[in-house]
Amino acid sequence: MKSIINGRIYDTEKSVKVCNINVGNVSDFSHFEAELFQTPRSKKFFLAGSGGPMTVFARRVDQNSTSGGSGIIPLTEEDALRYAERYASVETVQRFFEIEEA
Repeated sequence: MKSIINGRIYDTEKSVKVCNINVGNVSDFSHFEAELFQTPRSKKFFLAGSGGPMTVFARRVDQNSTSGGSGIIPLTEEDALRYAERYASVETVQRFFEIEEA
């Protein structure tokens, strides 16, 4: 999957996959499946996936309703870290983020 957002190209084939993300039950409007990636050059994080009408992948159908959708969503490093902490191994989180000892 490839997309240009805010003048930057996000390409799943050229980026490094951090982890898989699976949220909610398949029959829920809030269910989504995605992969967290990091771009090789600028080290930006993004999600690539699909989900229901109550997820980050939702698409507006008209003024009062949404539908499920798919695509690429750029993330801040903080948001990417939250996903990684929940869905990746400790070793993977340490490889992609600066983590300090408690």
